[in-house]
Amino acid sequence: MAAGRRVGPGPPSRPTMAPWKKKRLRKRRTGASQGRDSDSDDGEFEIQAEDDARARKLGPGRALPSFPTSECVSDVEPDTREMVRAQNKKKKKSGGFQSMGLSYPVFKGIMKKGYKVPTPIQRKTIPVILDGKDVVAMARTGSGKTACFLLPMFERLKARSAQTGARALILSPTRELALQTMKFTKELGKFTGLKTALILGGDKMEDQFAALHENPDIIIATPGRLVHVAVEMNLKLQSVEYVVFDEADRLFEMGFAEQLQEIIGRLPGGHQTVLFSATLPKLLVEFARAGLTEPVLIRLDVDSKLNEQLKTSFLLVREDTKAAVLLYLLQNVVRPQDQTVVFVATKHHAEYLTELLMGQGVSCAHIYSALDQTARKINLAKFTHNKCSTLIVTDLAARGLDIPLLDNVINYSFPAKGKLFLHRVGRVARAGRSGTAYSLVAPDEVPYLLDLHLFLGRSVTLARPCEEPSVADAVGRDGVLGRVPQSVVDDEDSSLQTAMGASLDLQGLHRVANNAQQQYVRSRPAPSPESIKRAKELDLAELGLHPLFSSCFEEGELQRLRLVDSIKNYRTRTTIFEINASSKDPSSQMMRAKRQRDRKAVASFQQRRQERQEGPADPAPQRELPQEEEEEMVETVEGVFTEVVGQKRPRPGPSQGAKRRRMETRQRDQEFYVPYRPKDFDSERGLSVSGAGGAFEQQVAGAVLDLMGDEAQNMSRGQQQLKWDRKKKRFVGQSGQEDKKKIKTESGRFISSSYKRDLYQKWKQKQKIDDRDSEEEGPSNQRGPGPRRGGKRGRSQGTSQPRASSVPAGRMRSELKTKEQILKQRRQAQKQRFLQRGGLKQLSARNRRRAQELRQGAFGRGAPSRKGKMRKRM
Repeated sequence: MAAGRRVGPGPPSRPTMAPWKKKRLRKRRTGASQGRDSDSDDGEFEIQAEDDARARKLGPGRALPSFPTSECVSDVEPDTREMVRAQNKKKKKSGGFQSMGLSYPVFKGIMKKGYKVPTPIQRKTIPVILDGKDVVAMARTGSGKTACFLLPMFERLKARSAQTGARALILSPTRELALQTMKFTKELGKFTGLKTALILGGDKMEDQFAALHENPDIIIATPGRLVHVAVEMNLKLQSVEYVVFDEADRLFEMGFAEQLQEIIGRLPGGHQTVLFSATLPKLLVEFARAGLTEPVLIRLDVDSKLNEQLKTSFLLVREDTKAAVLLYLLQNVVRPQDQTVVFVATKHHAEYLTELLMGQGVSCAHIYSALDQTARKINLAKFTHNKCSTLIVTDLAARGLDIPLLDNVINYSFPAKGKLFLHRVGRVARAGRSGTAYSLVAPDEVPYLLDLHLFLGRSVTLARPCEEPSVADAVGRDGVLGRVPQSVVDDEDSSLQTAMGASLDLQGLHRVANNAQQQYVRSRPAPSPESIKRAKELDLAELGLHPLFSSCFEEGELQRLRLVDSIKNYRTRTTIFEINASSKDPSSQMMRAKRQRDRKAVASFQQRRQERQEGPADPAPQRELPQEEEEEMVETVEGVFTEVVGQKRPRPGPSQGAKRRRMETRQRDQEFYVPYRPKDFDSERGLSVSGAGGAFEQQVAGAVLDLMGDEAQNMSRGQQQLKWDRKKKRFVGQSGQEDKKKIKTESGRFISSSYKRDLYQKWKQKQKIDDRDSEEEGPSNQRGPGPRRGGKRGRSQGTSQPRASSVPAGRMRSELKTKEQILKQRRQAQKQRFLQRGGLKQLSARNRRRAQELRQGAFGRGAPSRKGKMRKRM
């Protein structure tokens, strides 16, 4: 039987295929499958014979149903962001970050940070800023304003560019706010690769020179130090295309006018400007210096300025008992695990209260502007890492700081402006969390309290002296003004007096704090005359206990306090003329006749006082406008605002005076009547940067037309000041500018000469940057044939020309070392350590031993020393 032939039933086997045929068939099948895949990828399908028959049945004018194909026929990939943006314009309900058309690195940073849905202010402002418009935006504290200007900045800059200079500039009023913005920029722009430089006062200028030499994309700075660095380095900001004024109203009102004018003068003409703050007026004339071009105004939460999760309490105390009440709040009212920020007026108050509370066992730290920068960092880190529970600060920390897990704010010194109160209490109740703000109000600060409620559009709620306080009232009632029990003040004050008597340092700090309080009272802005008049009408002597203390006392103690209050308010009905007098006495008869005559006036006065106690103490009864005037006001506001979001806070019912004024309003001729002030006059006056619209003197000063001169020198002549001359023993005239040395910048402005101290030149000499610049410029100047004049003679004449450098002229080489430089440095360091450990002596001793071994083993084993060449060899 032939080999390879199978015997038995079954189908005949196929002949075996050669290996080379199998390989060829496999290649053929692989190529066919790849061809089918490529056809399917390109969207090109072949219609078979049955499809041709179906096409004939449908007719010549109708096409076969098929899958939708892309309209893009070019080889270039379509812009997916434009497609997403166009698709989301059709779908109005898409409100996430996906609908904004952000690039993938920016969107990835947002998701990594944990943000899912944009806040209302982000939803309104980010698309407008992405369109390239100048924006002035206002929203309440804790609403996410920082991301509003960071996300469009990342989208505009896109990627790192080391060839151009800085392309974005962020200005912050305080150092802490700039540090917080820097941290948030790194977290949110982690995947963009953009480089950021931080220019702050208090840091080494040499480090800031080096940071700017690395060509950062973003500069975050405070105005004073940025001007100093710009003047020292002769810095050009011509590549900046995106400028942010964070807390803009604070920047324009805290004395940065000279620095801001110098910075804006160095900026190019076509940059985009963005202003953000929690308190901004709608009149953009106050921000004309920022160089806005057709700005878009976006103000949210204009009517409801305070967060709904924030509870406020106002405690009426004397100025000398504020420390005792503060100690009671920290030890008994505030929970031990809560973190609290206490706002004071001056740095002397901060030092005094820190020493006082530390002696009473309260862990605390303090921060103020004159404190050393290292100490400020340490104290803020202690508070944020929960090493201490209380932080005592001035208004330095009132703006922008986002301290996590902050629960309470205590206003030890009541703020003189309404918008400062908003920034203070805005440190709590952020990002959906709840918080409480306690305010200690002295009797002379009651007008400021009424100004605050006038600004907020609320009514002052006074604690009733005869009501029964309950725990529900203490928890649920908000914005109540009440007294502190005298027993609480006495107990805490006695312990403080004992501690103060035992410490001389504490006595000195207390004296300095009292002197600082007097200076602060003289320098703070005056309240409005309406609030002063209204504060005199309030009967603060009849004020009841604050509901906050109802949960801290037992019922017996509350009964005792109410009894003491009733004794204090007791007034006898007899006068001095009726003591030990009979009914027939002339003095007694005279008093009875007087009471009979003044009966109606006394009854009317008592009735008004009773109504005032029972009704709400409304500091600003709003004038009810007619329907036509309301419509006109809405049209005016819509013409001014770009976006207005937020419902108005409901107000209590009108009083009798409001009803009477409403009746008078109905009799006016609405066709010719024009109101003398807008409806939101009080709110806008509180938001104003210059404080215009306050007292009559301020309004008159703003209305005066000055024709003193049209140049800076002529206008400064009218600002004459009198200064006491010790030598002449009399007042002498002084303009305030003549004794200060000034230098003129490239923009034509005169600034203080302290900005120019040649620190940059010294740093360049130290870093050898001048030598590198001369090396870079040398070959272009000395290249080419021709005789040279001067120079050294000898062998070094031909090697005097330096090598051509690959770095462009005027630019600093990279300070990153190459591999060879690192190895050379390590060898030099190793050699230095070897010599310092006595390695040279060890090396010479080893050489001597080796030479002795050679003498003994090589030539005759210990033979006498040889002469001549053989000795030299050995």
